Amino acid sequence: MYNIPEPPYFLLIAGLLISITSGAAFEAVLKQSVQAWAKNRSTRSLATLQGVELLLPFLGMALGVCVFLSSGVEIFGFPTRLAYMISIPLTVLISGLIWRQLGVNLVQLEQGGSQALDLDS
Repeated sequence: MYNIPEPPYFLLIAGLLISITSGAAFEAVLKQSVQAWAKNRSTRSLATLQGVELLLPFLGMALGVCVFLSSGVEIFGFPTRLAYMISIPLTVLISGLIWRQLGVNLVQLEQGGSQALDLDS
């Protein structure tokens, strides 16, 4: 008789919580770095703020999203290996694009101030 494996609900919730907590840390570090740069207007560019202190929470978010995504795919009956084969490349691609866009936004903020990022004007 065929045995249906139990869906990974625990990993789904764990991935979501990892992403949320890492996202809160990422937000706090990014805000603190930008505020410190705006206060001092140091010669150090905003693009160099993408250091380890910002990369670590970002990688935590990416890991949580990968686990969440693969667990969600597994809930629909896909095997674990296939679920991770789908979620890992997707997470790496999206994370790379977001990290690149963050660098572009920081350069725009440095060159034109907060008005450069205002989409309403």
